[in-house]
Amino acid sequence: MAKKIGLLILIVIISIILASIYGIFHNQVSYSISNEYFTKFKLEQFGFVAYPDTVIMTIGVVGFLSTWWFGLLIRLINGIVGLFQPTAKIMWKNTFGATIRTLLIAIGFGMVGVLVGKFVISNINANWNLPADLTDRKSFLIAGTMHNFSYLGGIIGLIYGIKYQLKIKKANAQ
Repeated sequence: MAKKIGLLILIVIISIILASIYGIFHNQVSYSISNEYFTKFKLEQFGFVAYPDTVIMTIGVVGFLSTWWFGLLIRLINGIVGLFQPTAKIMWKNTFGATIRTLLIAIGFGMVGVLVGKFVISNINANWNLPADLTDRKSFLIAGTMHNFSYLGGIIGLIYGIKYQLKIKKANAQ
């Protein structure tokens, strides 16, 4: 059991790193879609000011702060499920597999979010609480939808990861 606890800690650390890297790159992509999403929303939300020469780095920091905790939460839950695997080796294989699958699902949902944002959300004429001085409402909504869909992908990835591990556990028990 001590080996499994050690693996759980390692899995959580790896997941925090992967989630943080994802958040940094995700924010770079969404910044390229709508810089206003950051300059008029996200940076204010996190209490940051982006200076022209540090804006990319600041957006990366916001990406890190937005995602590290999500990686911790998702992997902690999946890691605890992994503790019920028969051996540490199977636990490692399954929880790491669930981690990669969750990451890929979050990336996929983020890409779907761009499409939904572009073709659906940004075309809805709703009176949403958006910054008043937006110059590109459509791009702002696309970036926001990408963010929301990525979190949704993380949650769906968590559920999938749990089901994946339980399926492997059941197969190993037979």
